[in-house]
Amino acid sequence: MWARVFALVIKELLMLLRDTASRTVLIGPPLIQLLVFGYAASFDLNHIPYAVYNEDSGYASRELLAHFSGTTTFAQVATITHDAQIAPSINDKDALLVLHIGPHFTRDLLRHQPATVQILVDGRDSNTASLALNDANGVLLQFNQQWAAQHGWQGPPARMDVRSWFNPNLLSRWFIVPGIVALLTLVVTLLVTGLSVAREREMGTFDQLLVTPLRPVEILLGKALPGFLIGGLEAAFIAVVAVIWFKVPFVGSVLALAIGLLFFLLAATGIGLMISSIAVTQQQGLLGVFMFLVPSIILSGFATPIANMPEAVQLLTYINPMRYFLIITRGVYLEGYGVSDLIPQYWPLALIGVASMALAAWLFRHRTQ
Repeated sequence: MWARVFALVIKELLMLLRDTASRTVLIGPPLIQLLVFGYAASFDLNHIPYAVYNEDSGYASRELLAHFSGTTTFAQVATITHDAQIAPSINDKDALLVLHIGPHFTRDLLRHQPATVQILVDGRDSNTASLALNDANGVLLQFNQQWAAQHGWQGPPARMDVRSWFNPNLLSRWFIVPGIVALLTLVVTLLVTGLSVAREREMGTFDQLLVTPLRPVEILLGKALPGFLIGGLEAAFIAVVAVIWFKVPFVGSVLALAIGLLFFLLAATGIGLMISSIAVTQQQGLLGVFMFLVPSIILSGFATPIANMPEAVQLLTYINPMRYFLIITRGVYLEGYGVSDLIPQYWPLALIGVASMALAAWLFRHRTQ
């Protein structure tokens, strides 16, 4: 018995190694995913952009700022001179946090009174905000230890006063759940459309479709619309559950989310049809879907910030439709974005959708000839 099993195993291995498509599936996707995970999936923060609002002219504030500028973890990107500049620097994502030193910082420390340093942090990505606050705490601890040793303090001279914008309690659920709207919508739409044409080929009914009065464009639309409708219903259901069940605030425009969802479904449907047009069997279609899905999630900013990725990898994210829809969903839920605020996300998403549908139509016609 074991001899027959061994012979069957050898036969299957030989078939896999001799088939070009099988070799590509075995070698290509693991290497691609290894590179994507290795370079893009990082929770380490480097060169955290911060702005300085220093109202104190004493040497204690200069010493504290020297501790921040002396570490490679932080990178100062702006100097704020009045209160009105704080909000734009965080809202426009120019700075992840603002370091605000009050006008009596040095005076209070010289009087042996605890002085407060205010940290205003962008809380839209709760995980990144928590890591940045931990690093800022570490720098403040170094300053406290040095000042206490030089001036004979027993307790901590400076203490941190933290304010998180958009997510006051830094709840990870507020960051993750809006992203799940994009993630599950992409998964469902790709699975429905990515297997549609391949299923017809595998069942032997694809040729029957071609001899019907339906034109190729009508067949393509018939394959695209189910995925479009199912993906839209799935997204609407998850969006409602996020608010009612998970208590994620929805402070933006429903219309803005609907327009983004329309363009995102167009892009996901086009990509799914491209995969399905190339695949011969459902298994190949399924492998193609997951080969696209995993890098798409990693390169979208769903779990790890895009800013932490190498510049070459960041360029790849611009052709990823999930990148733009994540910004749309999180912006609508947490930041109160309207249609006009999201135009920079709409047009690249629409461009990807039109290009993917056009390429899917060309592949479909090419494979039917």
